[in-house]
Amino acid sequence: MNHELNVTYITLDGYLEVSKYRYVYFTVMLVAYILIVCSNFTIVCIIVSHRNLHEPMFVFIAALLINSVLFSTMIYPKLLTDILSKEQITSYQTCLFQWFLYYFLGGSEFFLLAAMAYDRYVSICKPLLYPTIMTKTTVSIFLLLSWLLLICVTAVPVVLSANTKLCNFTFKGIICSSTVQKLRCVRSIVLHIYGLVAVVVVIVFPVLFIVFTYIRIFIISYRSCREVRTKAAQTCLPHLLVLLYFSCLIAFDIILTRLDFDFPKSVRLIMTLQVIVCEPLFNPIIYGLKMKEINKHLKISFRKLSKVSCCCFMQY
Repeated sequence: MNHELNVTYITLDGYLEVSKYRYVYFTVMLVAYILIVCSNFTIVCIIVSHRNLHEPMFVFIAALLINSVLFSTMIYPKLLTDILSKEQITSYQTCLFQWFLYYFLGGSEFFLLAAMAYDRYVSICKPLLYPTIMTKTTVSIFLLLSWLLLICVTAVPVVLSANTKLCNFTFKGIICSSTVQKLRCVRSIVLHIYGLVAVVVVIVFPVLFIVFTYIRIFIISYRSCREVRTKAAQTCLPHLLVLLYFSCLIAFDIILTRLDFDFPKSVRLIMTLQVIVCEPLFNPIIYGLKMKEINKHLKISFRKLSKVSCCCFMQY
């Protein structure tokens, strides 16, 4: 590619022997995308269609799963097109858009998990005040903060990077993240400081709040009866598993962006696949299996579906 004539395009150099494994990559990614959409929407439809699940905790879970579908829908079509192309290239503007989505939806996940932690704290530690505190207005405010605040925080570095000059046109990855800043001719100190502040606001504060909240929940539930301890374990464990898994993925991304570690291409690819394949599938599996109420409705739905399928087969 002639970079002097087309400086707005960059090469995605994150695949391992894409020409050799092109159709393997495509098949795996396509199946993963279908599974992500179907599994997440299945849980969302169950939450929407059952009134007993119209509680704040399940509303936050539905928002979390919708995040996964939005992220995948914005990423996978371009990804599948890149795999089938002879050259894996993308425009700088598209790269910035992927960067925006990556951190907007990722950051909102931390805020939604923080909202879930607060909801569980009020439910377990202050059950009599729960209907008064966790009203529809409160839930709406949490949701708006989780999305609108993250849009503003994430948009700032993307907008500031829109007209910067690039000296490197090869990106070490398959989807763009904040590491695209390493393609710039001059690293911006302002963006570097802003990024650190954003990490503290979007990740560190929510994680500390979640940890503090669950510590309080476990202390109070430990002092209470067995029923309270069981309820705390059933409702808090899925959130903690999701938080731990997602935090590990984000920690790797921060290390990659902030430190000059030159990880092998295979490691970068595996961690990227963790983000775009495993993480969106992790949420519906955890909440579908570990949340008692959702699991119950899932089993009923599958039983009805199997009966309908058997009837159709018998008629045929």
